[in-house]
Amino acid sequence: MHGVLSEVEKLCSMLVEKKLIFSKYDELGVVVFGTEESKNDLTTEVGGYQNITVLQDIKVVDGDLVDTLQKLPRGRVDVVLDAIVVGMDMLIKKYKDLHKGKKRLCLITNAIHPIKDSFEGSKEDQVMTIAEQMAAQGMKIESIVVRGRLSRDANKGVMDENDHLLSIFSKKTRTRIVYVDTPTSLLGALKTRRVTPVTVFRGHLELSPQMKIKVWVYKKTQEEKFPTLKKYSEKAPASNKLATHQVKVSYEYKSVDGSSTSVIPPEQRIKGYRYGPQVVPISTAEWDAVKFKPEKGIKVLGFTDASKIKRHCYMKDVYLFIAEPGNTRATLAVSAIARAMKEMNAVAILRCVWRQGQQNVVVGPDSFYFNVLPFAEDVREYQFPSFNSFPASWQPNDQQQKAADELVQMLDLAPSGKEALLPEFTPNPVLERFYRHLELKAKQPDAAVPPLDETLKNIVEPDPELVAENKSVFDALHRHFELRQNPKLKKSSRQWYQEKQSGSNAHVSSGQAVNSIENQPPVKIEKIGDLTPVQDFEAMMSQRDNPEWVEKAIKELREKILALLIHSDEGDKYQKAVDCVAALRKGCILEQEPGPYNDLMHHIRQYCEEKGIKSLPQLLASRDLTLISKSEAEDSSDVTAEEARSFFVKMEPKPDV
Repeated sequence: MHGVLSEVEKLCSMLVEKKLIFSKYDELGVVVFGTEESKNDLTTEVGGYQNITVLQDIKVVDGDLVDTLQKLPRGRVDVVLDAIVVGMDMLIKKYKDLHKGKKRLCLITNAIHPIKDSFEGSKEDQVMTIAEQMAAQGMKIESIVVRGRLSRDANKGVMDENDHLLSIFSKKTRTRIVYVDTPTSLLGALKTRRVTPVTVFRGHLELSPQMKIKVWVYKKTQEEKFPTLKKYSEKAPASNKLATHQVKVSYEYKSVDGSSTSVIPPEQRIKGYRYGPQVVPISTAEWDAVKFKPEKGIKVLGFTDASKIKRHCYMKDVYLFIAEPGNTRATLAVSAIARAMKEMNAVAILRCVWRQGQQNVVVGPDSFYFNVLPFAEDVREYQFPSFNSFPASWQPNDQQQKAADELVQMLDLAPSGKEALLPEFTPNPVLERFYRHLELKAKQPDAAVPPLDETLKNIVEPDPELVAENKSVFDALHRHFELRQNPKLKKSSRQWYQEKQSGSNAHVSSGQAVNSIENQPPVKIEKIGDLTPVQDFEAMMSQRDNPEWVEKAIKELREKILALLIHSDEGDKYQKAVDCVAALRKGCILEQEPGPYNDLMHHIRQYCEEKGIKSLPQLLASRDLTLISKSEAEDSSDVTAEEARSFFVKMEPKPDV
C-alpha cells in the first residue's frame, strides 16, 4: 500500500484533528502491520505476532498523535489477522468489560495479498473465532478496502477470498465494508463521529379525522456546519488541572440618572424594536399574545402527481417517515400507501408541526422521504427573455449549438454509469481545508496558508485527465465562439466601486461614459491625501491588481481619521472625519472586515469620554454610524444588533461633576 500511504496518513491525521474539536475525550491507539520491526505486548508475552508495531497505545487524543500518524513506517509483510488480534488485546486490557458497543477497530488495507494459513483449522474458522470473540467483548470492526490502481495486477482469487473473510467480520459485528478506489473517496470513507438518529416527531399521520397512522420521523440528512470556536483564556494558572479556560461573557444594563448609575434587573427590562427613528417597546406578554401556536401533528392536505413538484423547490433537509416500530397495523398501512404512491407516481402534500407551539409550519411532499416546500412568499420568479426574441444575427448556428452540446455532455460526472465523486465518499472540501489549517495554526500561529492539497483539488478543480481527453471539445468551442470586449460596457475601476456602494447604475449615457473613460485614464492612487481622502480611499479599494491595496487603504484612512480628530480646532474637522468614517464603514462591510472599523469606533468613544467631547458622538449618531453588527458581516462580526444600537448611548460623554 506504499502508493496510498500518504493518503492514509492524511485520513488518520484528519480523524484525530476532528476528534480534538468534536470528541476531545475519545481515546485512540494506532497499530501498523507489515513493518520490519515488531513492537507489541503479545510478541513479548506469548511469542509470534511478528512485523506488527504499536505506534501509539490507547490514550486521549492530543496533538502529538497527529504528528505520529503523519509519519507511518513502511514494510513488506502482510499479517492482517495478527494485527486485528493485537488491536483486540489492547482494547481488552484497557477497558475489560466496560463500554460495550463503543469499542471500535478500523482496518485500512488493500486486501490483495494472501492471508497466511492457520495452524489449526481453516482460515475461515480462524476468522470466525476472532469475530465471535469480538462480538462477545462488544467490539466492532470497520474495514476500508483500498483497491483501484493497486489491484490491477493482483490475483482475483486471493481478493475474492479476502473479501469473503472480511465479510465474516462485518456480519458478526454488524458493521460495514467500504471499498474505495481513489484518494478522494478514501478521504471520505472514514466517518469521524457517529450521529445517533433521534426522532423529531412521534405521533399520528392524519389522512382524515377517521384514519390516522402512528409514525416516527427521523432526519435523514443534515448540513454539516463549521464548529463553533469558543474564546480561550490563559488567565487560569497552569497548575489548575480542572480549569476549562473558557470565557463567559455577561452583560449589564445600566440607567444613568443624574450622578448615580444603577443596574437594571432582568425583570425590569423590555425589548425595543426600531420603527424608523423611534424605538417601540414590546413586552414578552404581548409577543406571546400574537405568536402563532399551531397544534402538534401531521396532516395530509392532498395528493398530486410527482412531476408537478420540481426538485429545485426542495428547501431544507430530508426527513424519513417510518411506521411505529412493533406496530403491525401501522406497518401495513404505511407500506400500502407507499406502494400505491409509487405505482401512481404520486406524492402527498403534508402540513407538519413537529412540536407543540412550534412557531413555523412546514409543508412538503412525502414519498416517505419528506422535503420542505416553499410557501408563496418564498418563491422568487426570475423572467429571462427567450433566445427566439433576439435578431437572427444573434442566434447560434448549427455548429455553435453542436459545440455547446458536446461541452455539456463532456462535463457529465457519470459518463459510463459510474459517478466520479460519490456523495457518501466525497468530503466537504471547505471543512477539510479548515481542519488542516486549524491544526497548522495551533502549532505555528504565524504560519502562512498552505497550498491546496492535491486530494482536495480533485474535488474543487476540473479533472486534468478529463480535460486532456476532451481537448477537441474545447478547441471546437474556441473555434466557433469568438470573445470580444464590448467598449460600451467598459467601466473604470473607480466607477465600478462607486456603483457597488450605491447599488444603482450611474445615470449617464453610454456615449458619455465611453468618452469619459477614454479622455480620463484611471490614475493609480498609492496614498490617501489630505485634500480628498474619501475619493482616494475609494480609488485604492478599487485597485484589485494586488490584495494588499485593500489592507493599506483601510489602515491609512483609519490613521487619517485619528489625525483629523487630534488636530481639530474646536471641532472644525469633525465633519470631514465623519465623512471618512462613513466611507470606512462601507468599505469594511463590502470586504466583510469589520474589525478595523469597530476597533476605531471604540477608540473614538474612549477619546470622546476622556476629552469630554459631545458634538462628535452627535454627528456620528445623526449619520447612524454605529458598529458593524453580525447582520451586516455574518461570518466575521461578533457584535449583536442590540449592541450596535446601544453604542451611541455609551458614547455620550460623562457629565461634569
